Amino acid sequence: MDSKTQYQQCAISVFDNIADPLITFDKDGICNYYYDFKKGRDEHLKTGEQGKKELEQLIAKIKEDGKGNDYDCIMGLSGGVDSSYVAYLAHQYGLRPLAVHFDNGWNSELAVMNIQNIVSKCNLDLHTLVVDWEEFKDLQLAYLKASVVDIEVPTDHAIGATLAKLALKHKIKYMLSGSNVNTELIIPKSWIYNKSDYVNLLDIYKKYGTKKLKTYPLNNLILKRKSAMAGVQQLNILNYVDYDKSAAKEVITKELSWRDYGGKHYESRFTKFYQAYILPEKFKIDKRKAHLSNMIFSGQMTKEEALKELEEPLYTPEVFNEEKEYFLKKFDLTESEWQKIMDKPAVPHTSFATEQPLDVMYKWLGPFKKIYRLINPVKK
Repeated sequence: MDSKTQYQQCAISVFDNIADPLITFDKDGICNYYYDFKKGRDEHLKTGEQGKKELEQLIAKIKEDGKGNDYDCIMGLSGGVDSSYVAYLAHQYGLRPLAVHFDNGWNSELAVMNIQNIVSKCNLDLHTLVVDWEEFKDLQLAYLKASVVDIEVPTDHAIGATLAKLALKHKIKYMLSGSNVNTELIIPKSWIYNKSDYVNLLDIYKKYGTKKLKTYPLNNLILKRKSAMAGVQQLNILNYVDYDKSAAKEVITKELSWRDYGGKHYESRFTKFYQAYILPEKFKIDKRKAHLSNMIFSGQMTKEEALKELEEPLYTPEVFNEEKEYFLKKFDLTESEWQKIMDKPAVPHTSFATEQPLDVMYKWLGPFKKIYRLINPVKK
């Protein structure tokens, strides 16, 4: 926010022009994100009997299409609230999902325990991809050194690629996702980047990495093309069940012996340090403002409750010192090396090469078009 710009907070939520300098307000002081939420809710949220009916039809379709296969759907399982509740719903509806967990070396002990309990109580088959730590560490360090905002891309990209590969391998058409309108629709575009952009990832790594990505699962053009041709689709089933986060926590705590982490996505020690320290200190972003505002918009929290939560420190000094020591040791970074990373100005992801739409990529192939079409035949 410019020093001459007057501070303003949304009349409804806790979004303000510090969190997002591009935020806009109407004559009543209501921010654009409230209207974005209303639009998303109207377009994607199915409530009450309508949601129940449509979900049951969807479940029936998943089961029918999955007949004869080992699994009728696939889902990522982090151990967080959303994915845990998706696993619970899948079990309740008698689906046969393949659960997929990406172990990137940053799981908390509590996350491991939660995942084990969920898999056991929901009778799930679990595929765990254990990353090559030295390779993955180098990729995460490349993102830190590049000074881009979304350093969760290496993890999220790998999860997407792994899900796509396994879906193709097991002839699965449906990916169950915990993404939903009620708790995580709204987030400023400047806070995140396209998780599936493999070109951007490779360019960042080319400039700042020190190894070759030999085992890292890449969601490249060929994989995306194959997934599209196979009809693999993501289903946000929490948009059909009047999803309430507090109620969901109570259910999975009781039914799955789930235990709370104390923060959104804090099942990962990396994510916790990123959201609770790197984002607010380096990029002046407090992600709680987005999460809490979304909860306000969906009627699951009052503004007063959200403001009170924002008063709580992201870290106590004791916990911060412990987490920072763990973080630097994990990355083999000295204090001065780390400070250099933190002091570097933010760099847009678009300063690096970006993935082009499929039709544009095809035009660039020139004499290789015939080879490309052999690998990626057009679906008739």
